[in-house]
Amino acid sequence: MHVLRCASCDLLLHEIPVARGFSARCPHCGTRVIKNSSISLSGELAIALAALVLFVPAQLYPLVTINLFGVPFSTTVTSGSIILLDTFPFVGSLVIFCVAIAPLSFLLTLLSSNLALYIRNAKALNYSTRVLKYIRHWVMVDVFLVSLAVGCFKVRDFAEVSVDAGLLSFVLLQILTAVLLSRVSPKRYWDAFGETDEERKESIEICGQERELASCKLCGLTQPRNHEHCTRCGSKMEHRVYQSIQKTWASLLAAVVFIFPANFYPISILLTNGKRLEDTIFSGVASLIKQGMYGIAIIIFTASIVVPVAKIICLAYILLCIHFKVESGRKLRMKLYRFVKWIGKWSMMDLCVIAIMVSLIDRGNLLDFTPGPGAIAFGLVVVLTMIAAESLDSRLIWDKYEQR
Repeated sequence: MHVLRCASCDLLLHEIPVARGFSARCPHCGTRVIKNSSISLSGELAIALAALVLFVPAQLYPLVTINLFGVPFSTTVTSGSIILLDTFPFVGSLVIFCVAIAPLSFLLTLLSSNLALYIRNAKALNYSTRVLKYIRHWVMVDVFLVSLAVGCFKVRDFAEVSVDAGLLSFVLLQILTAVLLSRVSPKRYWDAFGETDEERKESIEICGQERELASCKLCGLTQPRNHEHCTRCGSKMEHRVYQSIQKTWASLLAAVVFIFPANFYPISILLTNGKRLEDTIFSGVASLIKQGMYGIAIIIFTASIVVPVAKIICLAYILLCIHFKVESGRKLRMKLYRFVKWIGKWSMMDLCVIAIMVSLIDRGNLLDFTPGPGAIAFGLVVVLTMIAAESLDSRLIWDKYEQR
């Protein structure tokens, strides 16, 4: 019988058959350890190809058009970000990466993974699935779509907004991307790649050596801990992620430093009729409330203030519990960790809204919109908190449960 270790808590489990369309979760931490997707790999490939076809019109065609001073102005996904590259290169580059480069890389990586699987090339599959493992967290098509809705509500005070042809392609692209993100994983491709004769022999012998087993973080194969490299994908075997706590603390403390200028410095500057209006995140939310846009105010407040602070507090709490070896409440901390990883990307909403606003109403001295210095600090907070969440090895939360 095959055994596997949970990638989140390291509990040793016996692999069981799972019906198509169902999944199995670890009884220890609740992480999904086996998923038999209702869509085959060939079906995922077809979805990825369809998403690639939609990617071109979704990126190049206008999404919305506004009628400003009797003149129509339209915006594409990256038009505002490209404008920002001259004055705020970090903010512009970050938005372009999350809404264009990362989604395209994700789709291309799916194609390369299927090709490597088809030609049975383990080295190529290693490279493609490694990229897939990390790039998926930066795909923010859904964040941009919500940001577009927020931006359109905000510009209603200045101009009439109408939908353009590219929006349909972008919505369909988001739907297909969401389907792929919920199903695709490196382990799925490596399981389809299969086992070598050496691995089959080891799987029979390891049942009596359960305490000496480790799992590969990339392909999930369970094997003797004394292996330097995974026998299936060739990745370096590590009992725990190297210096995970130090990397997480470093990223988290840097995020704490930048969160103060992100909230105290203006994040956006609007010039209208010769008046300069500077807004911090708080004052922007207050302005939306005064205008009666309560729903938009709640969304911006949650994404730009609550989420970054919550991520920092939750990660700091988890790290402190690991440091002081707190044994109670581990399931709660695991839920917090999964929540932090899921919610992290939504902090990008404010920067996406800024890029959209720049594209739509940056019209010179009469009406001008530009980011403030707080936008740079806020972008750094988003990136650093996401890096902190990815750097933390969740198995450290559970280390005292087993004698090693």
